[in-house]
Amino acid sequence: MSHEYRPPQRRSRLTRRGRLALFLGVLLAIGAAVLIPVLRGGEEPEKPRRLVIPEGWRASQVYAAVDRELKLRPGSAKSAVTAAGLALPAEAKGNPEGYLFPATYPVTSKSTPAALLAYMVRTANEKLATKAVADGAKAHGMTPYQTATMASVIEAEAETRADMGKVARVVHNRLAKSMPLQMDSTINYALNRSTVDTKLSETRIDSPFNTYERQGLPPTPIDSPGLEAMAAAVAPTPGDWLFFVTVKPGDTRFSATYDEHKKHVAEFNRIRAHAGSPAGQGGAAGK
Repeated sequence: MSHEYRPPQRRSRLTRRGRLALFLGVLLAIGAAVLIPVLRGGEEPEKPRRLVIPEGWRASQVYAAVDRELKLRPGSAKSAVTAAGLALPAEAKGNPEGYLFPATYPVTSKSTPAALLAYMVRTANEKLATKAVADGAKAHGMTPYQTATMASVIEAEAETRADMGKVARVVHNRLAKSMPLQMDSTINYALNRSTVDTKLSETRIDSPFNTYERQGLPPTPIDSPGLEAMAAAVAPTPGDWLFFVTVKPGDTRFSATYDEHKKHVAEFNRIRAHAGSPAGQGGAAGK
């Protein structure tokens, strides 16, 4: 049997430089497959900005703040109300005034006016439409919407949170006696302004928010009340007060008689005159 001679085959060996090149090539190949998913999965999530809605802001102020925060043309947030599907009480008739709850809301690049307004109304329903509010409203012969309306007046009129319960008592006492509320805050709302100087002629304007000429609560809230104002509306401080006036910052005087109230109003006007401001009606109930 013949055997064909085959010379032994030599194994090729990589040089040191070759081995290094191969090793680097493998690392690059692995990196191409792994690096992109790692980068995508490790992107930092967008950090929300904060939109602060203070107690006592009117809907118009909230709309303007949303437009500024989202860098939209003025009027965009107000225009979004109709299509936002807001969970408002039937009494509100689609008007979210009083239900754009004061709080801090997260805002991102994906936020829309409709979504933000809906979030505010949901928060109001969670915070204000509670059994305690419903029971308190019922005890005073009011609906939760009327209670929110009263709370908005308290929010606007009380100089400090400590005064809210007394202001609420004045409102309840006046309603019980069928007295007009005579609140400057409702005149300010009708005239779209904020001031403590209300002229006699302004108390005669033709507006459903003129609580000098019309008895009862205004037809809608006049701002967004906070929890303290809502609590005061359903559980006012006991007392027989029918009048009050903030004579100077931190000094609100409550009176049961008109004669006593007139003295406080006179002092208010003296202080205002000394400061170079025109005399007003007194800044609160019972001018």
